[in-house]
Amino acid sequence: MTDSTTAHAEPHGDALGTRLNWLRAAVLGANDGIVSTAGLVVGVAGATDARGTLLTAGLAGLLAGSMSMATGEYVSVSTQRDSERAALAVERRELREQPEAELEELTGLLAERGLSAEVAREAAEQLTARDALRAHASEELGINPDALTNPWHAAGASFLSFTAGALLPLLVIVLLPTAFRVPVTVLAVLVALALTGWGSAKLGAAPRTRAVLRNMGGGAVAMGVTYGAGALLGAAGV
Repeated sequence: MTDSTTAHAEPHGDALGTRLNWLRAAVLGANDGIVSTAGLVVGVAGATDARGTLLTAGLAGLLAGSMSMATGEYVSVSTQRDSERAALAVERRELREQPEAELEELTGLLAERGLSAEVAREAAEQLTARDALRAHASEELGINPDALTNPWHAAGASFLSFTAGALLPLLVIVLLPTAFRVPVTVLAVLVALALTGWGSAKLGAAPRTRAVLRNMGGGAVAMGVTYGAGALLGAAGV
């Protein structure tokens, strides 16, 4: 396979941006599941070593968190989709009522990208003849009319990624013997947070070491605070 063929097969534009956004959302969702569930079960472990209580609390936290994430993502993306549809409706009306003005506007947008006035005009006319709405949606709004955000996909991805992250601390603390539950759970969580921190930094082209340390530090503080609160409540007989 030639280098030119390989380059041609690479994802570009909206496809690449969409893929990165989904990956970033999945990593962050898993991270939230790890931290929130780890904090919950470690806090409960500070108050009691009853396996049934830990399992009940962990499952309740997992379901509440995953449903909350899914619902929030659904509402947020639905609002975004409604806004995109409204903007496209306005663009359709303007193209129908003011075609010449819209052609001039598209020409100006293309000229701002470095094309000469003549080339920009010719390109605008060709794009308008091919698919006026797509051209204006892309240049003016940054929207692909055929690839609007899907709230159900977003909700499902958030639910699954949060659940996957939450299962780690829940299974570790429930399955291990009492003496090893908390320390091994803390260690497993810190390793998982290091991986999600590294992954989110890589996707965002940010410094990896700083992101990993920040992620691990935040998780350690969360588990320390909840364990201390659980230990105090357990000692008080609450």
